[in-house]
Amino acid sequence: MPTIERTITVQWQHQVHFTEGVFGVDNPVLVSVLSPAKAGPLARRAKVLVVVDEALAQADSGLLGRIGAYFSTHADRVELVCPPFTMVGGEAVKNAYFRVSEIHALIDRYHVDRHNYVVVVGGGALLDMVGLAAATAHRGVRLIRIPTTTLAQDDSGVGVKNGINAFGKKNFIGTFAPPFAVINDFGLLATLSPRDQRAGFVEAVKVACIRDAAFFEWIERHAAELAAFAPEPTQRLIYRSAELHLNHIAAGGDPFEMGSARPLDFGHWAAHKLEQLSEYRLRHGEAVAIGIALDVTYARLRGLLSAASAERVLNLLERLGFELFASELLHTDDQGQLLVAAGLEEFREHLGGELTITLLREIGEGVEVHEMDAVLVARAITTLREAHGGRISALRASA
Repeated sequence: MPTIERTITVQWQHQVHFTEGVFGVDNPVLVSVLSPAKAGPLARRAKVLVVVDEALAQADSGLLGRIGAYFSTHADRVELVCPPFTMVGGEAVKNAYFRVSEIHALIDRYHVDRHNYVVVVGGGALLDMVGLAAATAHRGVRLIRIPTTTLAQDDSGVGVKNGINAFGKKNFIGTFAPPFAVINDFGLLATLSPRDQRAGFVEAVKVACIRDAAFFEWIERHAAELAAFAPEPTQRLIYRSAELHLNHIAAGGDPFEMGSARPLDFGHWAAHKLEQLSEYRLRHGEAVAIGIALDVTYARLRGLLSAASAERVLNLLERLGFELFASELLHTDDQGQLLVAAGLEEFREHLGGELTITLLREIGEGVEVHEMDAVLVARAITTLREAHGGRISALRASA
């Protein structure tokens, strides 16, 4: 029998806006994004469901009121279908599917269709979970992300992935679905703890390591200011990191990860496993810092990366306030095998195909490898423990 075959091309517009005071009644960014494209007698007000991180609403007691006032002011153009719905954030929100069902129920109850919007205000975990709900209701409701952490503003919030954890694995259930828009409001970072402000810096270091040596040098020059959370350099770091991530998604040739490589997950194969092994006491950014330190040390031991370049990366991470070792790196199973090493197979299985790990050949230049020497991984862990394992972690103590 004959075969019919066609190539289907889909275009996406991915917009990331930067502002302050997104819910100030005079700020036009959000309402401009929400306003329907149609004009005339067929135009209708956009329905909007707003989901807000519960901890953020508690830290910023006026936030829910500002959201309500914003939509009241612009009621001729947009309709807030119910008061902002608050939901627990953090990694816990990704560990149970019933949270996704809660959002589905709201979308159904308030008749939010594919030409209406879900606006999610919160950190990366909440964005991931609500994004999954929006992507699967009606096969896709328009999602607007308003990230409220440095990590979400400069990395995860500008990406095209949504997901929750399952079967002990990070992001096992998920979708690729670009958001309708992302709005980064720098003012929403004000309530973050130092630990959470710092977390996003590591994703900027990551993308600089594999894509932009000049950006890496800029971070080095401003490390002391960034460690003190000075607003201007922090905002510049977020903007450039988001831009580099978006450039890769738009022009990297594999936005939905149909192949076996994930360059933007440099340092993440170990990080995802460390989060699980620590029962998520390690935050994602902290785990990524350790994962980068491990891969940089491994690359040096393997002869891919010079000792001087490796030391620059490790030194920068420490100057920004990150720990480079965690006891979970030493955890073993009944056969004495390192548990973190299972992260390699989980990383491979998540995409399928052959194992593909991004390491560094030089700062600003990543290189793909398809095998990791288990003995050398263990040696890299030992090297990290000897050089960086003696510090008392204030971050872990405060968890």
